[in-house]
Amino acid sequence: MTSEIICVGTELLMGNVVNTNASYMAKGLAGLGISCCYQSVVGDNESRLKEILELARKRSDTVILTGGLGPTADDLTKETAASVMGLELELDEKAWEKIRKFFEKRKLKLTDNNKKQAMVPKGSKVLYNKNGTAPGIIASDDEACVILLPGPPGELIPMWEEQVVPYLKEISSEAFYSEMVKICGMGESMIETELKDLIDNQTNPTIATYARAGEVDIRIMARGESEKEAHKLVKPVVKEIKKRFGSSIFTTDEKVTLEEAVLQLLNENKLTLATAESLTGGMLSSRLINVPGASDVIKTGFITYSNKSKKKYLGVKRSTLDKFGAVSEQCAKEMVKGCLSAAKADVAVSLTGYAGPDGGGEADPVGTTYIGVNVSGEITVKRYVFSGERLKIREAATAAALTQIRQCLLENLTERTFGEKE
Repeated sequence: MTSEIICVGTELLMGNVVNTNASYMAKGLAGLGISCCYQSVVGDNESRLKEILELARKRSDTVILTGGLGPTADDLTKETAASVMGLELELDEKAWEKIRKFFEKRKLKLTDNNKKQAMVPKGSKVLYNKNGTAPGIIASDDEACVILLPGPPGELIPMWEEQVVPYLKEISSEAFYSEMVKICGMGESMIETELKDLIDNQTNPTIATYARAGEVDIRIMARGESEKEAHKLVKPVVKEIKKRFGSSIFTTDEKVTLEEAVLQLLNENKLTLATAESLTGGMLSSRLINVPGASDVIKTGFITYSNKSKKKYLGVKRSTLDKFGAVSEQCAKEMVKGCLSAAKADVAVSLTGYAGPDGGGEADPVGTTYIGVNVSGEITVKRYVFSGERLKIREAATAAALTQIRQCLLENLTERTFGEKE
């Protein structure tokens, strides 16, 4: 089964809104074993939307459109889709009742144009919206299946997970099963080299790698007559990948992030964490506290961007800064030592470096970063040199810090367990 995605909205074309919906749905389609062959973005223009939709219906089995389902005159997706498919619009009473209740509950004035959102193509399947007013729609004919979804991610994602995915599974001629293995601390080229024999000989299941800042995801997918059969094909491949990469694998749960894995490791061992950030300016803390339950682990965070704050809050010596500079192994070591002491935490991490575009030199160019991790007084400092523009360097340093915390914890916990057995 082939599919394509059309995202509707002039704001997307203008760059005012980042198109996260396409990325989200493309990943979802891949997880279902459905090939996404094309992606398009079109503005709120009826003729251009009609043109791309007619083309999409000819070349793809399933066409998914997002956006343009609102109550205003420039929301044309539903009307255009109905016209292309030769379907009349009719009022869906259940959708209209839900819209009325939505406004009543929030004590908002219901205007005449809101009724437009409750109009659906005749004979279509209506996807009722629990988080907004615009219902989704599935309309099929002999040419293709067309799925219309609201644009706001807070409405699209629940509708996708709860209603679209089950529908796509139902109409698929084959069953698919996939698992994700997530690795940190290794580059994509190294991982692909380690997997070369498996990749070269793959047929069913298939193996694909996806790189992101500080980690590489490996998706193993198989098809079969049933999900159980596909699962059996995936299982030995995942087992072999685990054997090859060992502790570099931080999760096999697709929804678990690196920061979640780190916090889980800390929480399981009843350890608290404190951060001292210069280069990243709170980016590491932000990723950590995005995880529900982070307050059980995170004690405090210091953003010590200036030398003065490094001395005042973390106890970095003036002589260290004068002799070695703020971007140095010695400074990172004193930062993480002072952080652990000031926060009275079990584990601390420090980051200092040159994010650019200024700073650095021949010995320590822009991108040079020192990361210190202190586990109950045992300090490890590592030097990295990241490339790219300022934001990319900071993101790479944040990911590296999470990986280093995890590695130091695993080493410390292994030694502790071994000592207890001794």
